[in-house]
Amino acid sequence: MMTPAYDSIGEGYALRRRPDPRIAAAISAALGDVRSVINVGAGTGSYEPMDCTVLAVEPSALMIAQRAPDAAPCVRASAEDLPVEAGAFDAAMAVLTIHHWRDWRAGLREMRRVARARILLLTFDAQISDFWLTRDYLPAIAALDRQTMPPLDLLAEELGAFEASPLPVPHDCCDGFLGAYWRRPEVYLDAAARQSISVFSKIDAEAGLNKLADDLATGAWRERNSALLELDALDVGYRLLRWDF
Repeated sequence: MMTPAYDSIGEGYALRRRPDPRIAAAISAALGDVRSVINVGAGTGSYEPMDCTVLAVEPSALMIAQRAPDAAPCVRASAEDLPVEAGAFDAAMAVLTIHHWRDWRAGLREMRRVARARILLLTFDAQISDFWLTRDYLPAIAALDRQTMPPLDLLAEELGAFEASPLPVPHDCCDGFLGAYWRRPEVYLDAAARQSISVFSKIDAEAGLNKLADDLATGAWRERNSALLELDALDVGYRLLRWDF
């Protein structure tokens, strides 16, 4: 198994990437009444259901070490080679992880192999997103997302038709993924916050962040995005996809 990216960038990840209860509720509702789940690319264990049997699969030893003592059991393995028998679980889930897989098609085929009834995937639709951070300050992130995030039509080609639900991000989201701070732009200037957003390890963000800092200081950001300040949640482009078999 190749050395996972999070073995080098995942230090302190669990401090910022805490599950948001509203997102957790949406994931739980989409999982439905399944009794067993395999969580692929599980990381530190966010959003694993508490009311059924769960097995976590995660390739990074550093991420596994940050899982809570009472978290579900976790095995070190990759999405492309799940170490369980065919049909071993009612459902397979993967939360904001598919863009890290070496071969997302192979990973989806593995999820389909081990899931009897349902697959749940939280991903990002880079084709439709118009997030101010990537549009106005960090277009390199938007370009990278278009390369690494599988388009939804290709996901359908691999697994068939799915039910898709937008996942609006609360303005005070406590899970520090890229879109979490859409109404708190100053947080993107915090190096500790950026450390828990993997894409910042893949681009040179200095010029864009300097521009953001200037726009915050002059009030230009607020003037351009004043309508956002009235919203409680925003559709940044995250999508919850569900396949039933």
